[in-house]
Amino acid sequence: MAKVELTPLRLWDDFFPGWERFAKPDVKDLAKWNNRVVSNLLYYQTNYLAMAIIVFLIVGFLNPIGMFMGMAVVSLVFLGSVWAGENRAIIKNFKNQNPTMFVIAVMVASYFLMSLFGGVMVFMSGITFPLALIFAHASLRLRNMKNKLENRIEGAGLKKSPMGLLLEALGQQEEKLQKIQNFLESKLKE
Repeated sequence: MAKVELTPLRLWDDFFPGWERFAKPDVKDLAKWNNRVVSNLLYYQTNYLAMAIIVFLIVGFLNPIGMFMGMAVVSLVFLGSVWAGENRAIIKNFKNQNPTMFVIAVMVASYFLMSLFGGVMVFMSGITFPLALIFAHASLRLRNMKNKLENRIEGAGLKKSPMGLLLEALGQQEEKLQKIQNFLESKLKE
């Protein structure tokens, strides 16, 4: 098993090269769109982390108590949903059959709990805004050959990253990559 490593920070010219490397996703082919998002999340994860930290720090500086409460609620909901997805059969089946809906349910539960505490705007701006920026970039950014190669290496289990583990916990693995990993693991056992 490969150790978990953070991917390198991609250069600005690779992360945001110009409008010619961005295109509207095909909303009629959700599997292709999902693969693009997952691939970009894996490839640009360090850039996305840096972008989220910058927005998080700005909002946290403006409202530290609200940000801490939002961070605590989202962390507890996420950890609870991952635990339930692993230990409760009905939730595990739902997560495996509807991974996108599972992620949306986690976000809605977080939003609902934050509204009870009155910190919705801090939650929306400090946590959801960076997520929206990341999702928009991952949806619009076309993949390049380095991106595809890095994702195949991670999917085969030769390399692990924090984003790969997070996507795996949320059930967002690409089917082909999982088949490659299973094949390689069976060959290694022989």
